Amino acid sequence: MSPTSSPSSRAATLAWLMLVAAALAGGLWWWQVGRPVALPEAPSSRIACVSYAPFRMPGETPLDIHAYVSPERIDADLRALSQRFDCVRTYSQGFGLSAVPEIAERYGMKVLMGIWLGRDPVANEREVQLGIATAHRHPGTLRGVIVGNEVLLRGELPQKALATYVQRVRDAIHDTHVPVTYADVWEFWLRYPQMADAVDYITIHILPYWEDEPVDPKDALQHVADVYAHMKGQFPGRAVMIGETGWPSSGRQRRGASASLVNEARYLREFLRYAGTVDMPYNVIEAFDQPWKREQEGTVGGYWGIFDVDARPKFSMQGPVTEEPRWLLGWWAGAAGAVLFVLTGLWRRAWRRPSGRLALALAGFGSGSALAWQFRQMWFACRNPAEWLLTGALCVVALATAISLARWVAAQLAGAPSPRTPSRRLQFAWMFGGAFYGLLLVFDGRYRDFPLGLFWLPALGYLLASLLHEGEAQLPSVEERLLACAMPLLAAVVVAQEFGQNPATWLWLGVNLALGAAVMIDWRRAGRLHAHHAQTADQ
Repeated sequence: MSPTSSPSSRAATLAWLMLVAAALAGGLWWWQVGRPVALPEAPSSRIACVSYAPFRMPGETPLDIHAYVSPERIDADLRALSQRFDCVRTYSQGFGLSAVPEIAERYGMKVLMGIWLGRDPVANEREVQLGIATAHRHPGTLRGVIVGNEVLLRGELPQKALATYVQRVRDAIHDTHVPVTYADVWEFWLRYPQMADAVDYITIHILPYWEDEPVDPKDALQHVADVYAHMKGQFPGRAVMIGETGWPSSGRQRRGASASLVNEARYLREFLRYAGTVDMPYNVIEAFDQPWKREQEGTVGGYWGIFDVDARPKFSMQGPVTEEPRWLLGWWAGAAGAVLFVLTGLWRRAWRRPSGRLALALAGFGSGSALAWQFRQMWFACRNPAEWLLTGALCVVALATAISLARWVAAQLAGAPSPRTPSRRLQFAWMFGGAFYGLLLVFDGRYRDFPLGLFWLPALGYLLASLLHEGEAQLPSVEERLLACAMPLLAAVVVAQEFGQNPATWLWLGVNLALGAAVMIDWRRAGRLHAHHAQTADQ
């Protein structure tokens, strides 16, 4: 520990403003997500039809070809769903799901029965045979048979082969009078209009969040109405059903399409009001959250359910909706952070001045509330113990980094002898990690979340340390300067990819600017010092 000169009044003022802003921002965010939001009410809590997949328990996934769901489990699910839904849509005959029509019949429910098609002809044959047999056993329960789901979207079968499967099922169950269809996103019906000749009616998927041009929640219902009208116009005289529509409650925002509980409730309520005013068959996605989908679609894939994994409704169809009822935990985390940070400076007598304690408390509150935000994101995103362990370890490193930097900053603001200068190696590690994740966001960012709560701690800490450092500056390495330039550029590309509509991208840009600015300040200060020494030597 060595004494240092006090920072300039301008730098100290700016540092105080940044500390106060960080603490206020953390507290305000948690307060805001805890406010009940008034939404239009649905005409009823009852819904015509819902997608049903039972893979909601830990480790359950249809990607496991040996997966099996017992009839008892399906019975319990459908008994519960019958209280809210008149119909369920299935996607496959495998995994025990061929039992759904028989069980649904017990509860007076109808079924949109799915036959799964993919690249494997053997599996396709098995599905088709099972589907035909089930349709003959329970024709009165089936509202329709859906042969293939988004096969053209995935590119797993050519259109002619798909149409052959559809026509085969259609011919085989003609005597049951159960209509046969194929389901895909609406754009692919426009790309392959000849598929309309193979079906009894057209089933389209309209998911405003997943559109190539994502739709803002406030415009989502109008988008659905416009697409439905357009499709009716493109296929005059044909019945058109919306086979999937819905909104996710958690995950990465896409441009203006924010995945949130409030937006899911808003969308479904507004859609049900709209569906009640038009003659339009529909099915919403989906009954239960599906954790396994997070492996394919990122966090957002697992949160399209009206019920959570424990079969509890995520929101009501009437009254206000609160995004985070446990929002006070964010404030408690901030308070715990403030206490922890203040305790780390108690044994430094000079830091017991009000200014030193206040600086530590502000830094602690901001860090605690940010890590609570990160933990909330982890709660939704982490899929297994390994991901929890890795992300948790990074949070511990971020907290330790923040404490170290806060102690140094507090010493400077209190005019006290400061501990060792913050580690440049650790700073480089955070910059490298930020640049690496920035590359992932640019080139493979569709399903990736923004780890803002994790990176804001070192980003703000190192920026404050650079602003307040008044001693002899060390010239940053070439690698540090390269990263300081590259990181904001990568983050700016992410902002541009989202057309500036995603607030998270701007916050990510702020993180990268802060980490880069810390190096730039040191670079500029070292350059000035070098010029001063050169001038002194010449004299």
